Amino acid sequence: MSFQRSPGTQDILPGMVEKWQYVESKAREICRRYNFREIRTPMFESTELFHRGVGETTDIVEKETYNFIDRGDRKLTLRPEGTAGVMRAYVENKLYGEPDVSKLYYIGSMFRYERAQAGRYRQFNQFGVEAVGSVDPALDAEVIALGYTFYTEVGLKGVRVEINSVGTTEVRAAFRSKLLSFLEPKRELLCKDCQSRIDRNPLRVLDCKVDQHHFTDAPSILDSLDEECEQHFNKVKQHLTDMGIPFEINHRLVRGLDYYTHTAFEFKAEGIGAIDTVGGGGRYNGLVADIGGPDQPGVGFGLGLERTIMLLEHQATELPDLTSLDVYLIALGEAADREITKLVYELRSAGIRAERDYQGRKMKAQMKSADRMQAKYTAILGDDELANGEITLKEMATGEQRTVKLQEVAAAIHVK
Repeated sequence: MSFQRSPGTQDILPGMVEKWQYVESKAREICRRYNFREIRTPMFESTELFHRGVGETTDIVEKETYNFIDRGDRKLTLRPEGTAGVMRAYVENKLYGEPDVSKLYYIGSMFRYERAQAGRYRQFNQFGVEAVGSVDPALDAEVIALGYTFYTEVGLKGVRVEINSVGTTEVRAAFRSKLLSFLEPKRELLCKDCQSRIDRNPLRVLDCKVDQHHFTDAPSILDSLDEECEQHFNKVKQHLTDMGIPFEINHRLVRGLDYYTHTAFEFKAEGIGAIDTVGGGGRYNGLVADIGGPDQPGVGFGLGLERTIMLLEHQATELPDLTSLDVYLIALGEAADREITKLVYELRSAGIRAERDYQGRKMKAQMKSADRMQAKYTAILGDDELANGEITLKEMATGEQRTVKLQEVAAAIHVK
């Protein structure tokens, strides 16, 4: 009997996984610069956490979560997004007691039972940040800047930032009546999901990717903002302008989660199918209180790593080489084989990427193996060299050979 991976999942194999390592390391490096600290939360949480934290009327909760009951009769859910779990950890561990803003980031797997699309899986990976404890619009702009910096520095081209304000609960209530007046005459023209959302959560209709052509003349929530919301949005725009981060205003941008207030934003890029959103986020001033904590404001984002890597491949972005060897060591004879075993260990301990043959192959086959592994050098040790305490070092790119002392091999390789 043979087994295959479950639909909506993927095997990330050697050769590809190095791209993931590069992208993840870049995310961590940028977060260190922005003074965000890593947090790791469980892959499953109480089902109720996501119902309260994500929203009862979102597609995620209604149709996409993986739910199960454990042996203790507890209702649990594989995390469909990162924010709710981070906020649960923030409350449970009383991080709100810290005097400074809590600036956290995560990298990990999420789970949603979704229809297959380009770059979209049922187990997928997100890089996300959460900054909790301040209403300052400068923090909104910083989070957007962090995401934009990430996309820029991994090498993506043509990434766009779109922003909107979704106001407060009161603002959305006032806007809801205007929107319903616009949507009701179009009800029968809309997809089944939108027809259902009109009655339960009409703002979510604007997030539909199918019916956008029906919303050209939709009222703008920006016209319903109160003075506080308008000032907050204007300051976010000013901060982004001051930092030189290009952005566009999209008044139909509402995001797919219920907890957003004030700023909502998305990062978009072309080249991976009909859906061009590669990440997004926003401010969520009421979320911490909704899940049982103190009333602490926050802002964050979640970025899809699958789509990031697909875009890097689509744009043929040249990434740092994380796969090639520094040196491939070849032993000719039993005594040399023993010495090579010791030398490989010493080189690796010195931070050098080294490999040797374990299949008893002849020198020609080993040289081919070194070439396949893109080794910068081969180091050949025979009886004569061993007797003199030396080894022959060959630079693969030029074919140049020289003899060096065994104890000087690491220095001679010049690892950069």
